[in-house]
Amino acid sequence: MITEERITEYIHSLDNGNPPFLEELEKQAKLDDVPVIRKETQALIRLLISIKKPGSILEVGTAVGFSALFMAQYSPVETQITTIENYPPRIREAKENIERAGKEEQIRLLEGDAMEILPALQECYDFIFMDAAKAQYICFLPELLQHLNPGGILVSDNVLQEGDIIQSHFAVIRRNRTIYKRMREYLYELTHHERLVTAVLPVGDGVAVSCMAEREAD
Repeated sequence: MITEERITEYIHSLDNGNPPFLEELEKQAKLDDVPVIRKETQALIRLLISIKKPGSILEVGTAVGFSALFMAQYSPVETQITTIENYPPRIREAKENIERAGKEEQIRLLEGDAMEILPALQECYDFIFMDAAKAQYICFLPELLQHLNPGGILVSDNVLQEGDIIQSHFAVIRRNRTIYKRMREYLYELTHHERLVTAVLPVGDGVAVSCMAEREAD
């Protein structure tokens, strides 16, 4: 936990809940050990979407479709959502969930490796949600920025790695050191990029919210 547990529990107690379909989907995902965005992160995304009112959203990392369906549910406009997933069992589940929710016309699921799909995309987006393999965030970033509209928002989830991000390199479990190194590089790029304004927030497992400047810096 990167925040005090009692504070997190209190914040959860204030949550109004989601429609039954999303509640059921979230519950099943947890039973199947499929990670979905945490309640605190849900609240933040709901707020950002309400403010931004994006006409187009790109998501990297569909999993079972919960976050795409969540964003479709709470967008105040008829947002078109493109989401990318590479893992076949998750693709199958996501398709079924999107169909059950009746959102096939609003949510487009692209199957395959995001590193191959992103360069082929023609569209730019008002809102991008990054929730894929954490070690790949830094690899995806150049392409994501090419597809983010001026004034657009990039939300990156799980960036504080359960608090590991502040540890010494040698204090991190060996198998996690590549993720640790690349995530620190990613956060540095977000916070030092000349066209991004970024806040790294201790929400959920850490969320970075970045806004693309309307024009190139002088």
